[in-house]
Amino acid sequence: MPDLARADDDPFVVHRRLLFTVAYEMLGSAADAEDVLQESWLRWAAVDRSEVRDPRAYLVRTVTRQALNHLRTVARRREDYVGEWLPEPLLTSPDVADDVELAENMSIAMLTVLETLGPAEPVVFVLREVFDVPYDEIADVVDKTPAAVRQIAHRAKSHVTARRPRVHVVRAEHEEVVGRLVAALNTGDLHGLMDVLAPDVIAIADGGGRARGAALRPIVGNERLARYLVGGMAKTEGALLAVATWINGQPGIRMELDGRLVGVASVTVADGRVTRVWSIANPDKLSRLDEEAALSR
Repeated sequence: MPDLARADDDPFVVHRRLLFTVAYEMLGSAADAEDVLQESWLRWAAVDRSEVRDPRAYLVRTVTRQALNHLRTVARRREDYVGEWLPEPLLTSPDVADDVELAENMSIAMLTVLETLGPAEPVVFVLREVFDVPYDEIADVVDKTPAAVRQIAHRAKSHVTARRPRVHVVRAEHEEVVGRLVAALNTGDLHGLMDVLAPDVIAIADGGGRARGAALRPIVGNERLARYLVGGMAKTEGALLAVATWINGQPGIRMELDGRLVGVASVTVADGRVTRVWSIANPDKLSRLDEEAALSR
């Protein structure tokens, strides 16, 4: 950001965490979200602040408009993506999970669902359901009538409700299941893995064509997935270690090869077992996992 953004009382600096969260949830990419913030800052720097009654609302609208422009660009980029595309993961502190609604909406599971929405639907859903922006303000952002925005919001909410995980798992149970999964991975315990994975578990991997061993298609079933994981750990040259961590507000796993980060995984849990696994090994998506992301709403 330009030097002017260093002023602690500048509204852009004050609301930067919120603005990043808005952009990231719409785009599923920290890199793209940072680009959006840069472009939004340039516009903010040129504005006559005396004309802005509500800086927070103004900045959210500005960031949203820039995110809409990026959505069109990334949609074309993802058409040529090798294998499955998953959101760029963020390292978060356990404190993010204290805001249950924020953690749920920032999860890899939710971001993956948002990817399946129509062009304007992710923007409307995020602004309305996550940040409680009034319909008339959303209408101004997406250049539609408030009535049309209400219809889009209803359609998007129905779509998300039908596809998001329906089981609410308490934090302690989620952490316990991830701990069992980590232990089974590090010991190569095939039966332990099968026990912690649900019979109909589905695993989706994003290697972007750059991570050796990343499955190009979903793996279904606990026996298939357990054998795939144990086999992959055994074939790897070097010390491969699974470590419990926090990814996008939820307990997750980071994979380290000789101390170097090579992948992360996010999971959903139901009845004490893992039902979904999203693993990201594309090195382009792992570059921001050295420090915790600053999120808020």
